[in-house]
Amino acid sequence: MRHLLRLTSFALAFCTLPAAAQTGAPVELRILAINDFHGNLRPPPGGIRINDPEDGSKKVTVAAGGAEYMATLVKQLSEGHKNTIFVAAGDLIGASPFLSAMFHDEPSIESLSMMGLAITSVGNHEFDEGKTELLRMQNGGCHPEDGCQGPHPFTGAKFHYLAASTVESATGKSILPPYEIREFEGIPVAFIGLTLKETAGIVSPSGIAGLEFRDEAETVNALVPQLKARGVEAIVVLIHQGGEPSGGYNECPGITGPIVDIVKKFDRAVDVVVSGHTHRAYVCDIDGRLVTSGDKYGTLVTAIDLKLDPATRDIISAKGENVIVANASLAKDPEQTALIDAYDKLSAPIANRPAGSVTQTLSRISNEAGESALGDVIADAQLAATKDAKNGSAVIALTNPGGIRTDIVPKENGMVSFGDLFASQPFRNRLVTMTLTGSQLKDMLEQQWLDPKRPRILQVSNGFSYSWDSSKPFGERVMAEKMTLNGRSIEPATGYRVTVNDYLAVGGDGFTVAKQGTSPQYGGYDADALFAFFRAHGPIGPLPPTRILRVN
Repeated sequence: MRHLLRLTSFALAFCTLPAAAQTGAPVELRILAINDFHGNLRPPPGGIRINDPEDGSKKVTVAAGGAEYMATLVKQLSEGHKNTIFVAAGDLIGASPFLSAMFHDEPSIESLSMMGLAITSVGNHEFDEGKTELLRMQNGGCHPEDGCQGPHPFTGAKFHYLAASTVESATGKSILPPYEIREFEGIPVAFIGLTLKETAGIVSPSGIAGLEFRDEAETVNALVPQLKARGVEAIVVLIHQGGEPSGGYNECPGITGPIVDIVKKFDRAVDVVVSGHTHRAYVCDIDGRLVTSGDKYGTLVTAIDLKLDPATRDIISAKGENVIVANASLAKDPEQTALIDAYDKLSAPIANRPAGSVTQTLSRISNEAGESALGDVIADAQLAATKDAKNGSAVIALTNPGGIRTDIVPKENGMVSFGDLFASQPFRNRLVTMTLTGSQLKDMLEQQWLDPKRPRILQVSNGFSYSWDSSKPFGERVMAEKMTLNGRSIEPATGYRVTVNDYLAVGGDGFTVAKQGTSPQYGGYDADALFAFFRAHGPIGPLPPTRILRVN
């Protein structure tokens, strides 16, 4: 009788197992992934640059991206797959075009929620407006200063933000869940979300006060025993950090960058890594793990196909492919169109205001010395906005290259709109004019090479110029004798009124010398200054790059 009961119990237990576990067939899981969307609800002007299929030595531009087309592709890539999940690797918002930025990126959160995004890591740009605003993106509610601006109440993200390595210094606890476990036919899969540990140096310090950004690999490895104790063997990491490959968008020759060392340090339990931050596209095998990244601005969706062993519950194979969100071959999703139209009705009257004209594209790409055509114009606009005594008495303006996000491209007859100008400076930073001595100004310029692998060359206004020597050691590159203002040498002990944005004023991008400035006077916003400059000085074209000179 006891034997019969045991057989009956075994049979009942066997019948309740998932079909895959009964047959031993692998469970298939498709992960769809994006990264660095940056609020590009409409297709970005530049599309995506890829190797010419007919001639690999050339590049071609493909019109790609936009929420309407991405939503359609996500649906298509999900069809025929029993198990799918849509995830992301951060920077979904921040540095966004006007349509999203005007509403503090609420439209992008709604758009991605409608697409079925399930989980994302937190990127550095999710902290552009600080920790409190990030939590509002998750939980919903009106903006604390601008209130409810949209066509309907903002209820927050339907997807979940994960931030395992971002912790409160006072408690040591992460500000958002570190991971999420999803089951597919009875097999648990853990998704861990990570923000890059360098975040504190590239966002406004005031917005992240009291937070720590811990080492990515150490954070993951500390979580592995906890996950294994919960029966998890399959682990996917969503990390906002990446690398620099040299091949096509589905290749990975010679990849370099932080992601390589991070992946090599991960516990062997980590099977798949979805990365971002560097705005590059690749499908890699790094240290025996699949590592992917999907370009930027919604131009690609990464399709990752996994096979899960029902016995070990681990990943036994992983393949990835980046798929272009090709505008020419995809229909627009009607729900996304309706959402965009609703916000566009409110934003278009402001965005479409004529700003003036340009003689040709103003590029944000710098030359070997670090100077760009668009950087020159933006710095000049900020000087013009603050040079009068009532506005600050500025004689020099400096702006950070990371705040310049896209070229200003002329439309018909060279015309540009406020929306075009805003897209080039989407952070809406206030201008701050302060007094710095000549010595402090030199010290601030020396901080451009705090990260020798990624120098941040400040763009400077007309009348100010300097030379730097690339052969000199850190702290000695700026040639003091070549620093001039309107042809006169900068004197170390003399005070100069210098305009920066409020991000730099609090030490953003590592320019801590700016915090030593005295007699600060706050002015208007950077995008408004650029708009006023265009209205007063058009048509505008590139100027000879003579402000920043490089020796050696």
